[in-house]
Amino acid sequence: MKTIAFHNLGCKVNSYELDVMQQIMREKGYEIVPFDQKADIYVINTCTVTNIADRKSRQMLHRAKQKNPDAVVVAVGCYVQTDLAGVEGDNAVDLAIGNNRKKDIASILEEFLANREKEDKTLGGRAVIDINHTGEYEEMTLKTTAEHTRAYIKIQDGCNQFCSYCAIPLARGRVRSRKPEDVLREIRGIVAAGYKEIVLTGIHVSSYGIDFAAQEKRAQQEEGADKPTTDKPRDYRGQSKLLSLIEEIHEIPGLERIRVSSLEPRIVTPETAKRFAALPKVCPHFHLSLQSGCDATLKRMNRHYTAQQYLESVEALRNAYAPIVPAITTDVIVGFPGETEEEFETTKAFLQKVGFYEIHVFKYSKRKGTRAAVMPDQVPDQVKAERSDELLELEREQSIAFRRRKLGTQAEVLFEEEKLIGGKKYLIGHTTDYVKVALEIGEGKGPGETAVVNLEEFLTEEVLLGHESTVF
Repeated sequence: MKTIAFHNLGCKVNSYELDVMQQIMREKGYEIVPFDQKADIYVINTCTVTNIADRKSRQMLHRAKQKNPDAVVVAVGCYVQTDLAGVEGDNAVDLAIGNNRKKDIASILEEFLANREKEDKTLGGRAVIDINHTGEYEEMTLKTTAEHTRAYIKIQDGCNQFCSYCAIPLARGRVRSRKPEDVLREIRGIVAAGYKEIVLTGIHVSSYGIDFAAQEKRAQQEEGADKPTTDKPRDYRGQSKLLSLIEEIHEIPGLERIRVSSLEPRIVTPETAKRFAALPKVCPHFHLSLQSGCDATLKRMNRHYTAQQYLESVEALRNAYAPIVPAITTDVIVGFPGETEEEFETTKAFLQKVGFYEIHVFKYSKRKGTRAAVMPDQVPDQVKAERSDELLELEREQSIAFRRRKLGTQAEVLFEEEKLIGGKKYLIGHTTDYVKVALEIGEGKGPGETAVVNLEEFLTEEVLLGHESTVF
């Protein structure tokens, strides 16, 4: 039996795809071993979102070859897609597999191993398509995952936004949505396997379904039909495919919680916010990517909204959920080309005005093939670092303030794991708004169980201590 080790870099979509690849190889009879052990085959699911991600991908490929020089090292995913020449020129890499071919990993690997044995031990291989000219959604089905209570469910791939700083459309191609019946089938299977919470994920989740009209039109043309499709063209303010899917998912028996990994601010209107709030299983926890609170910077980024429009989306959620205060999280890029001190201060002031639960701060990273890479007035690294530190401190303050408002209240917690903190064992879980809570071992609960707890104090800066109140 051959041994195979996996390592994942990057986003939750990558994590989902890695889980499925592991599942495929296990079903084929391979033994999955930890990445830090010697293995016959190493698979690195790469990332290319930043220069650091590229570098980490290369490092992990080389680390695998160092662990076992005779092993087959397989580079998979986004870094392969954006720098195939660099991957194929890397002596540490034996086989390159691009996006939309991960579901075929077993057959690709087995064909490579057979050919390699016959021909040349140094023979390299590739399985990479032109990702920018495919309309195929890569159908994969997850049956189980390393997490015991929460499962990530991929519902779409690709992005049509072309933000000026982002290479992801080059790595993932255009929007390709998964059929609703396939999403529902997978979630029913996951729930039957004991999972209580799902997170809908994708490269640009808010684009879910915008490609269906084009598919239907092509199908009509192939059938010779003259009747035009009734689907409207893409319009985020009227977009309903995603919400319709979530409403169907909401009806699945046994499923307790639904989260959405990230939303385009333009999809959140007073009407859509009310539809979210009308679904009890949808957690009051929303990630609305901002990137900048300055309109001039947003325009250079090719983000299709203003700071005021973003604020209106946040207020729509808060109004729809009142008196509950939903957790709003976001992403911000500092040091984007041309970002002046005044523009940065405008962003900082906007973040203070909104008041987030969490802010993920990124220093701008130049990506080959993007418009921002050739923009004038690139910001020095030292300035980026200083601005990042400022926003991280603001994030810390806002995050603590959000948790502090939870003290003295009750919250439903889904427990996920046992953990040692300060020499004591605790059950760790999350509230519906994703606040981490600890419960002392011995209060009758275990991983995978839900309880209502009283939130009484901070155990650590990031974890609240709870005591069980009501058992479900």
